[in-house]
Order: sequence, then structure tokens, then C-alpha cells
Amino acid sequence: MQTRLRYADYYNLTSTFDELYERSKIGENFTRLYDLITSRENILLAYRNIKRNSGAKTPGTDGKTISYLKNLKDEQIVGLVRNKLISYKPDKVRRKMIPKPNEEFRPLGIPTIEDRLIQQCFKQILEPITEARFYNHSYGFRPMRSTHHALARVQYLINKGKLHYVVDIDIKGFFDNINHTKLMKQLWNIGIRDRKVLAIISKMLKAEIQGEGISIKGVPQGGILSPLLSNVVLNDLDQWIARQWEKFEPDFNYHNICNRNAALKRTNLKEGYIVRYADDFKILCRDYQTAVKWFHAVRLYLKDRLKLEISEGKSQITNLRKRRSEFLVFTIKAERKGKNGRRVAQTGISEKKKKQIKQQAKTIIKAIQKEPTTQNALKWNGFILGIHNYFKKATLVNLDFNRIYYDISRTMYNRLRQKAYYGKPINTTYFFRKFYQSNHKTFRVAKTWLYPMTDVQTRNNLCFKQDTTPYTPRGRMEIYKRLSKSVAIEINKLMKSYIPDRNVEYLDNRISRYSMKSGKCEITGIFLPAEDVHCHHYRPRHLGGGDEFDNLRIVHRDIHRLIHSKNKQIINNLTTPIQIDEKPIKKINQYRKVCNLEKLQ
Repeated sequence: MQTRLRYADYYNLTSTFDELYERSKIGENFTRLYDLITSRENILLAYRNIKRNSGAKTPGTDGKTISYLKNLKDEQIVGLVRNKLISYKPDKVRRKMIPKPNEEFRPLGIPTIEDRLIQQCFKQILEPITEARFYNHSYGFRPMRSTHHALARVQYLINKGKLHYVVDIDIKGFFDNINHTKLMKQLWNIGIRDRKVLAIISKMLKAEIQGEGISIKGVPQGGILSPLLSNVVLNDLDQWIARQWEKFEPDFNYHNICNRNAALKRTNLKEGYIVRYADDFKILCRDYQTAVKWFHAVRLYLKDRLKLEISEGKSQITNLRKRRSEFLVFTIKAERKGKNGRRVAQTGISEKKKKQIKQQAKTIIKAIQKEPTTQNALKWNGFILGIHNYFKKATLVNLDFNRIYYDISRTMYNRLRQKAYYGKPINTTYFFRKFYQSNHKTFRVAKTWLYPMTDVQTRNNLCFKQDTTPYTPRGRMEIYKRLSKSVAIEINKLMKSYIPDRNVEYLDNRISRYSMKSGKCEITGIFLPAEDVHCHHYRPRHLGGGDEFDNLRIVHRDIHRLIHSKNKQIINNLTTPIQIDEKPIKKINQYRKVCNLEKLQ
């Protein structure tokens, strides 16, 4: 996210996005968006954003990837987008089937790289407008929101609101059954009223799918604009449910006699609160009768207003005091705290996910047995760190992982006992000690200690702060405050990135250095996502420097190029967008001096 904010500053679009957000917040409509979408700055920002995506290397039907755009100059990229939009006709969408955990397949639609660039241009302008009007407790595919925030909201409603009945609605093939006509009306109602923009979006929706023909409904999963459009569709449902209770204002004066909730309870309204992540949502209620009313009301609303059907077999009402409900591969149940205490949300890992984790763990164990290399050891560590980081917000996370480890421990011991040393970790890296401090025995593979599966503790799951948004100055300050908490996520990405011809000392010390510096560049002090991290040898290897911890420095990739570059043109090109001041320049010059290079001017 910080990378996105910095890129918007480079192209002077931050104020534009802020203005769109503020105007949308007060209910303004937008009739002249096309010029913003096709502006040079917005197109170049779109290119810069998509070239860092992992999906940028995935080819479309034309076989082209981001490498094709990288060979073009800035003005050529701008011209490509503008010319294609004059009489826009999207290329065929590549169909790819992705297996799901339940042995079914999810159909992905992958547009060509040119169409993805165009969709990113549209997304950047439409997102601030829609963000201002989306429901507060919708968490999927939105900036700075996550599955943990959705889970925290459910926990809050159970713990504080004492709402123990949940309505689970499963929409049948949601992404494949979105009604195009209805979606276009929803975009109009949300404030996007530039007819040229709407006409192009309509063409995107009707793009031909390779081997299947022209689509008459649905949005392709895999398109950059699809998540935003899907939120537009279900925002109507969010707001409709909220107006039934949460946002309803009684037409009588209740302020002198009772609070708002007490006044609402005197009415015949249905008490209920929706929490949604993409097409997965729950409505929490106080009693069974209310839950039944909500179930049928939502089913009819989806069918009559949004032209969507529900899966009867997967949709149900659950009493959380008696049974568990699943949400985003977590389980949720309202358990009593103490003998006669109040009920609180107890969360754990779903059975399907446990089974999947055990299968993935055994696959990696077999790979280590076959090739006990540093790369495979780091693959295991990245896997463990990833699942621990995701499930650490569950209250039963330690018990669940203990059980998972018990189930795979025999397989792990039998397969690795002759390939690696088994014992209590000693002389571990800084990062290992920071996150895993118990004395659990584990294996050491190629001088790398494998992270233990059992050593994980639950962490408090906090609700989302609604003023955290990239489209206001105050919201951006909140984002910068929270970025340091993302270090574990970025370390997980670093572990999965392959660096050829590097020894275990370098790989371990690189992770440890990044962790010790809380993910910040050691020259600019800016938080670095994994894709921007470079590891600089303070004393270069050709001058006798090694891979020891004290000789490594975590820096931004452009800063690293500045440290080593001898070409004045490259130095000027790098210095301009980074916008670094005198203090970082002094540090860079200090590093360059150790490398026997001239100072920057």
C-alpha cells in the first residue's frame, strides 16, 4: 500500500484522488471522468502499479506479458491506451480453471496485458468514488481491509452485541451470474455518470471468452476491475440491510426517554447486522425468529432486485451457542466464558483448511527429504510463517496447530531423521528468535532451522478504523502508522522469492536484517514492501566484504542502484522520482565511498 501511495505522489495524482473521494462523499455525481482516465499521469501510474503484480507475468490470449510493455517508452504506452480506447473492443479473455479445496473448479478469465492496463486506468479513478459510498462493514477487495477485520467485526457483534444467531447465505456462482444491465444502473446510481466511461465498461463485461463465446452475464474473475464491480453490485444489499436497522432513524423523538437502540426495539423492525467479505457474508441476529425473517428477506432481495440465486444446501441459520459457523476458513462459536459467565466468540481453523494444511505440509516434507537444500528449508519456513500469520487471530490457534502437528509429526520424523539434525534450536537467526522462542525440538536442514508448527500464540483481533483510507490526508497518516505491523507478511514474501547463487548465511541474514529494521530502508527510513527490498553489502564482496549480518544493509531497490551507479544519466533519472533530501544523500555518499565511487552532487 505504501508503494501505491508513493507512486500516486510521483505522478501528482494524490490530490486528484482526494478530490474525487470528497466530492463523492457529499453525494456529487461525475460526468467527466474519461479525460482523467486517459490522462498521461493516470496511464503511467497504472503501468507502474501493474508491473509489480505477480499476475503481470501471466499471458493472455495474445501471449503477451508485462515484458511487452516494459520495452515501450512512456509516450508509447500512453498512445497505446488512448488509441485503443477511441473505438474500444476488448481482446478475447483467456479461460483458466483453478481447482478449489472442495474438488470443484473456479473459472478464471484472464484479459490480455493491454486490457489489464486499461482496466487499471479505470480502477484508479473509479475506486475513490466508490470507496466514499461503500458500506462500512464490507471488507473484501478494498484498500487496507482484510479478512481479519471482517472476523473482528463478527467477534465484536457476538461479544458486545450478544448476537448469537447467524444467517449464512451462499450466492450461487456469484461472479458468473452478475446481471450486466443491473450493474450498469448501479454504477449510474453510485455517481458514475460519464456515458463514455459506462459504454467502455459495458464492452469490458461483454468481452468474448476464448472457447465459450461472448459473455451475457457475470464478470471475469481475474480482471483487475472485476473486484470493484462486484462490490458495486453487493453494495446495494449492504445498504438495504443497514437501512432496515443499523441506519434506520425512528420518526418520533426518542432522545429524552431512551437511546436509539431502545427506541428501535419498540418497533417491529428486524434487528440484524451484515458483515461481508466479497460474496461471503453473514447477518447476525438476536433470536431465531428474526433470523428466519432475514433469511427469506435477503433471498427474495437477491432474486428480485439483483437477479441472483442462492445455494439452498449451503445457506442456513446457525445458533452459535450450539453449533459452529464457518467464515473465511475460520470457525466461530459463542462459548460461555467461565461457569456462569457471558458468551464470547471462540474462533479456530475450519476442518477443510486443517486438512489442506496437513496435505501442503507433507508435500514440502517430501521435497525436503528428496532434496535437503536451503531453498526447500526456506520454503517450509515461508509456509509456516504464512499460515501462522493468517490464523494467529483465532482464539484456538495454538490448540489447532498442536493437533495438526501431532497428525504430521510421525511423517515428518520418519522422512527427515536421516536427512537432517533433530534437536532444540541453538544459534538461530534474529528473526527466528523474535517469532519462535519456545524450546520445541525441530529439524536443521542445510544449516537452516525449520520453524516449528506448534509455537504460535493468539493475537488480539482489532476492528477496522473507518477513517483509514488512502484518499484523505488523515487516512494516509493512519496507514503509515500501521505499516510496521506488516513486517511478518513481507518477510513471508521475501522467503518465497528465489535468489540464485546465494548461500544460507546471506539468505538468513537478509531476513534477519529486514526484521531488525522493522522493514524500513536504512537510508530513507521508508517502510519497504518485499518487492522493493534490496540487500546491499556495505563493504562489497569484490573488496573483501562477506555475507555476515553486520555487512548487510536493507535499502530500496532504487537507492541500491544509486549507491553503485556510475552513469550520470541513470543517477539523475533515479534521484528525481525518489525525491530524497540532503540527509539520505550524505548516507548514500558514505556507502559510495566504501565502494570507492565518487560522491553524488
